[in-house]
Amino acid sequence: MKNFTTELHGVARRNNEFFSFALRETPCPPWLIFFFLLSSFLFSCKTTPQIPDFLLMTSVPLESGASVYIFADVKEAAPILDILPINELKDKRTRQMMDRTSFFAAALFPKESGRRFQLASWGNYPSSTASMAFGMNKSWVKQNSKTGQYWYSAEDKLAISIDAKQAFAASWIENTPASPITQLPGIDFPESFAEFRNGAPLSLWVNNPGPGINRMFDNREIPFPFQIPVQRLFANLFTAEEINGVKQYRAVIRMQFAEPRQARSIVALFGMARNLLSNSNLPMAKFFFVNPPVQEDKNIDITSGLLTEEDISLLLRMILIN
Repeated sequence: MKNFTTELHGVARRNNEFFSFALRETPCPPWLIFFFLLSSFLFSCKTTPQIPDFLLMTSVPLESGASVYIFADVKEAAPILDILPINELKDKRTRQMMDRTSFFAAALFPKESGRRFQLASWGNYPSSTASMAFGMNKSWVKQNSKTGQYWYSAEDKLAISIDAKQAFAASWIENTPASPITQLPGIDFPESFAEFRNGAPLSLWVNNPGPGINRMFDNREIPFPFQIPVQRLFANLFTAEEINGVKQYRAVIRMQFAEPRQARSIVALFGMARNLLSNSNLPMAKFFFVNPPVQEDKNIDITSGLLTEEDISLLLRMILIN
């Protein structure tokens, strides 16, 4: 045991102090353990990885069935990532890892699925160092699957696969190991999502957004006497400008309906609401009623007003939590 500990800390010193921390038995969330491990591998890598053209993506190597899919150009979206209501992204080691990652896509699953999340990231990940790290920790076991080798920790309910330019991770609520690598091409983007997200630093689509959207409109000051039958929601988030030292953001939201007539009805109701709420300080007014909605077929696009960090956090909590 003494020799093992000496060797482990020697490796940690050669990489950085985070490597040692990641391999201790600490009560960290599984997602954080993944990022702790990656952070130590990334600091020694100076080269720029060859990555796919993410603007041309029409599918992503993630599984179907998630409630939310999130896509981020890490450098461009850095200010927005700081305010996402996802606790695992708040840790400083996670942020350091993100500095070396070019792009990531994440899927957040509903509890009843038995899964927590799946992540695919593109960056520069020395696979030999990763294999050494996992091999030295007895809680991690190498597994084989049809989609490739990966490491699995039953204790953390987390599976990880790393190669030179891409990393995958998946976590479960139940102790059900499976490969974090999805068979290509993975899940196809919904209709019009590839066009919608073009140029946005951070985008997401939400399946079954009805509960979250209707919670937003459950307000006596908003004249919506019935549930909004939205089937899917897209959102792009942008850093807009800085006013009096305060960062401002803007959101573009697309709501998809089953039929164009449903979209037309909602556009009419939004027009009524804009007239009533033009001078309101309600967050809802800034989200949906500053600019007129634009309908195209069964889609409604809405550009928000200027939003504070608090506004963005509220908007995301409402649409991400079913």
